Amino acid sequence: MFGPFRATSPLSGGLLWKIPFRLSPHQKARQRKRLRCVDNVIAVVDTALKKQGSSLKEMERWKTEMPREEEMRPKDKYTVFDRKEKRYRKGIHKIPKWTRVSQRLNPPGF
Repeated sequence: MFGPFRATSPLSGGLLWKIPFRLSPHQKARQRKRLRCVDNVIAVVDTALKKQGSSLKEMERWKTEMPREEEMRPKDKYTVFDRKEKRYRKGIHKIPKWTRVSQRLNPPGF
């Protein structure tokens, strides 16, 4: 309780989440690079399939529905829709596995 061995706030309060409020410029740059890498993989696979004379339904669907990195607004690159948030947007770094899951589409109007 008192003295040199008193409990600190993380120890007495449980789990302390240390997620910053904003993405750092370095995290934003890595996010843009990840989006560009995914776009590059899609383009390479698409050209390889065209050389073989075949196509995949999923590949065509991805190309029509998903925007490319340069077509996305910054708001869509770094935030995602969340109905529980005050302004319906949450930083992308606050969702689990945000570096491995594609979060390019949001509901219209948000």
